[in-house]
Amino acid sequence: MTDFNKIKEYYKNFDEDNRLVKDNSGKLEYEMTLKKLKKYLPQTGTILDLGGATGIYTFTLAKEGYKMYLADLSPDLILKAKEKAKRENNSNVISCDVVNAIDLSIYENEKFDVVFLLGPLYHLLDETERNKCIKEVNRVLKKEGLVFASFIPYLSGSIAIVDRFFRHPEQVNVNNLKETFNTGKFNNLDKSGFQEGYYPTSNEIEELLKKNRFEKIDISSIRDFGYEKEDNIYDIKDKEMFDAVLDLIEKTASLPEIIELCGHAMFIGKKGI
Repeated sequence: MTDFNKIKEYYKNFDEDNRLVKDNSGKLEYEMTLKKLKKYLPQTGTILDLGGATGIYTFTLAKEGYKMYLADLSPDLILKAKEKAKRENNSNVISCDVVNAIDLSIYENEKFDVVFLLGPLYHLLDETERNKCIKEVNRVLKKEGLVFASFIPYLSGSIAIVDRFFRHPEQVNVNNLKETFNTGKFNNLDKSGFQEGYYPTSNEIEELLKKNRFEKIDISSIRDFGYEKEDNIYDIKDKEMFDAVLDLIEKTASLPEIIELCGHAMFIGKKGI
């Protein structure tokens, strides 16, 4: 089972908003994610940003007229979001609530046009928990509502644990390294660093959503071959070359090899009738 307290402690001091706008790796992810959202989102609607941290997507889309409900496991991140909501005073940010993604009982059936699931599947170690999460997402979505579900693909996540050993050997030993490659589950040996990691294949994600009555619209990388090349990409001075690289990143994002090896990926699906 997932130790949710470990996840709360990890995100207590994690600056998600700055990761996505100041760090180049986060910046590329943010820009590519926004493009995907805007490509598939309805023109108007009510959105649950589940696992949305301090609400970078919530506040961005609220400014564009969407009715946004922000939810996250971390009380600390939700407190920061509430402070931001008070400062911005945007009536489209309806609520900011502390919520575990496997229990959405504070929301009624068929309340939302869209659910963002842009974090919880990184951490839910147990299959039962993942099924509860997706069943709950299905329940709160309107008929033919959309889900945007991010995940860390198996090969990308598992290989990253080898890299983590090089940088933080206190977090990784032979046993939890082998466990990650054998099961896709990472249990950090230390209190610092990413906690309770789950790395599924894209086929596992598709099956998880399919058996919970979601029809696949798209599955693709949200970092693509720009993964770990972000600083170089944003350092390109030639605008024509920069635009060409970003265009190619988008065009190759659905290749299976890219999805499995290039950081975070996203499943986009529609609730079946």
